[in-house]
Amino acid sequence: MKKKVYYWSPFLSPIATCKAVINSAFSLEKFGNQHESYILNFFKEFNSFENEIKKKKINIINFYKFNFFRNLPYQGKFRSRISFIILFIFGIFPLFKKLKNNKPEFLIIHLISSLPLILLIFFKFETKFILRISGFPKLTFFRKIIWKKALKKIHYVTCPTQNTLNYIKQSNLVDESKLKLLHDPVINLKEVTEKKKEEVSYENYYFSAGRLTKQKNFLFLCKAIKEIIKNDSNKKFLIAGSGEEKKKILKFIKDNKLENNILLIGYVDNIFPYLKKAKGFILTSLWEDPGFVLIEAGICRTPVLSSNAWPGPIEIIKNNYNGYIYKNNNIEDFLKSFIIFDDKNKNDQIILNHLKTIKKFTLLSHYKNIIKII
Repeated sequence: MKKKVYYWSPFLSPIATCKAVINSAFSLEKFGNQHESYILNFFKEFNSFENEIKKKKINIINFYKFNFFRNLPYQGKFRSRISFIILFIFGIFPLFKKLKNNKPEFLIIHLISSLPLILLIFFKFETKFILRISGFPKLTFFRKIIWKKALKKIHYVTCPTQNTLNYIKQSNLVDESKLKLLHDPVINLKEVTEKKKEEVSYENYYFSAGRLTKQKNFLFLCKAIKEIIKNDSNKKFLIAGSGEEKKKILKFIKDNKLENNILLIGYVDNIFPYLKKAKGFILTSLWEDPGFVLIEAGICRTPVLSSNAWPGPIEIIKNNYNGYIYKNNNIEDFLKSFIIFDDKNKNDQIILNHLKTIKKFTLLSHYKNIIKII
């Protein structure tokens, strides 16, 4: 009899973690026959991936017949906290009921982790809970309290990078023997091959992608581009994404007459053809863990210029080995690194080195490691 594995990852807006959840569940179905994957579709959030989930034959469990939460705000710290409280209230009893009645072997927790962890503190389950850290965790006072109690009963805590694992180890919130390194399943080789075939009308550009938030630091990139075009007004940069800083970024572009150099192309569902055609990919994030798009750039054989953001990029990208690094949030160092990056962005050895680096982020690699845990 197959072991049931439930994935818990509610989200208000699509982020890279959503695809990691789908790919992880798919890897269990694709490469093995010992487990049966289920994605918990709490408030219909995974409906936006419905075709992909059906194609990959992943089971889905719905909590509500209708999406009562589609208009909940997710931008802004205060409004997102209100949304979190609402989701918590509506989710805690249905999740408790699902776990008690269905008794899956494992529950892998990605997002809104405090909800299932609080259940773990107060109740006994036959299900083994696995906390899958997605993104760099800020150990707030509230989170420390929950983790200190819940992680005593946790089966395992998995981390996407070695830097994050070391950080959690130093916090002394969980027994070291329960900590496991588990790289995200970012790359589905067959899927990427198909997606790269799409055509892109833009030419001769550098590419960046991500939510338009403070974390991604795109305003910094725009300020750096303003300096770059003083020497070469023909340089073009594409930024894909949407978010709360869009108006601020657009205002900067307009105020500095950069409309011909910086193009905001909005949210792009398939970034692979953009990466494939780009002269290079630029990541300016203040922090990332691990930084999915760095890995996606690698599989497209696209050179990378990245900030030395902690914990992911600084671990993945080694300067002048598989990419180029500049000091985080430092325009002067960015401009120096960009000159080298612009001059050597067709360095075949660096591209090859990056391809070797990202092998550990494939579906197969993820599967080989996750079955050691479950």
